Amino acid sequence: MKLASAASAGVTWPSWVLVVAAVLVSGLLLAGPALRRRYPVAWWLLCGFPGVTFRVVQTWRPLMAGCGLAVSRRPALTVVSGLVGKGAPPPPPQPRVPRRGLIRPTVGGFVLLVRLLPGQVPEQFVKAAPAMAENWQVHVVRVSAWKPGVVRIVVSAADPLADPQVPKQRGPGHLLRVTVGALETGAAWVVDLRRVPHWLIVGATRSGKSTLINTLVAGLAPQPVALVGIDCKGGMELSLYEPRLSALATNREQAVRLLAALVDLTLDRMTVCRAARVRNIWGLSDKKRPVPVVVIVDEIAELFLVASRNEKEEAHAAGTALIRLAQLGAALGVFLVVAGQRVGSDLGPGVTALRAQLGGRVCHRVADPGTAEMALGDLNPDALKAAQAIVPEQAGTAVLASGDGWERARSHLITEAEAEAVAAEYAHLTPLLSELHVEAP
Repeated sequence: MKLASAASAGVTWPSWVLVVAAVLVSGLLLAGPALRRRYPVAWWLLCGFPGVTFRVVQTWRPLMAGCGLAVSRRPALTVVSGLVGKGAPPPPPQPRVPRRGLIRPTVGGFVLLVRLLPGQVPEQFVKAAPAMAENWQVHVVRVSAWKPGVVRIVVSAADPLADPQVPKQRGPGHLLRVTVGALETGAAWVVDLRRVPHWLIVGATRSGKSTLINTLVAGLAPQPVALVGIDCKGGMELSLYEPRLSALATNREQAVRLLAALVDLTLDRMTVCRAARVRNIWGLSDKKRPVPVVVIVDEIAELFLVASRNEKEEAHAAGTALIRLAQLGAALGVFLVVAGQRVGSDLGPGVTALRAQLGGRVCHRVADPGTAEMALGDLNPDALKAAQAIVPEQAGTAVLASGDGWERARSHLITEAEAEAVAAEYAHLTPLLSELHVEAP
């Protein structure tokens, strides 16, 4: 407006000002992509967020009307004036739309709360989410109930899973807490075993399951914890971390003995806690608190598949021990990370009972719908649909769910060579747990 007023008043800008302005604009256009790649958060807050906010404000009323979320209204005064007034009828009243709250930016998107109109339910806004994403020109819109009468809209402007930039963890960090990737919201994907102690990770070959385990082990290796591996495929996967493992079982016979030893370990810790009159090991003093143990089970199906009566007894013993560890371990410092390509009820009732104890679930692309159903079906049907939509080109992408809800995520790439190097670097931190010795007697 000022430029237009100056032009109408006959004011001419010096040529050097125009040249400088042209150079600045050209530089911004040329350097913009590079700045966006190098400083994505700053670019979003300074450039992307204001533009998207403008679109939301401008399209809110017509968008709500187009999605059937507006309510027609004719105030009583308008009706009376139309009946008794003379001359041209008054213009029709504007439809009433849900009231929108403040638009607050996030790392790669924004969040806003919307108050529902009388008679509306959150499911109506969930159905309108694709239309919102299309109108606002963003990657995805997620709608969830916030509190009675209010929904929460979370928007991701771009796909943060295309190239997750998660810094590698340096030093021990927080105990039993590891940043393993990025969430679809742009926030860090953090696995916190203190908050969600047991996890089930499923995924077909080359879906990203092994990469996630690599990242988790690389984050736990610098911490004062004991890592225990059970890999009944001869140790082909978990032997990479053997220098950092306090124990490793490579067949089912060893696994049964190791799991039995872990159950005995938890019972011993239970005795210590009872004597100290505390409910868990975190109530003990630093000197008396035992080292936390993280048990990683790779390819759970190998523990449950049977071909003879003797194998059936071993499978039953292994399943019973895992269920007991899942029930007792959270309070006694024993945590489970159970992984597999295929996990289904056909493996036996022990798998279903174990699944019920694993509160955290991660589902990559799977080869059969039964595995996705086993991982997510009991938590959230929408999460199940999202997991079944993952395609082979989205390696590393997964749907994670817990009692808090579900989200799409992608793990940070840690190669086998990097994981092996990390295990060797922190081998000196490996706790010696003689009670977990699994060699044949």
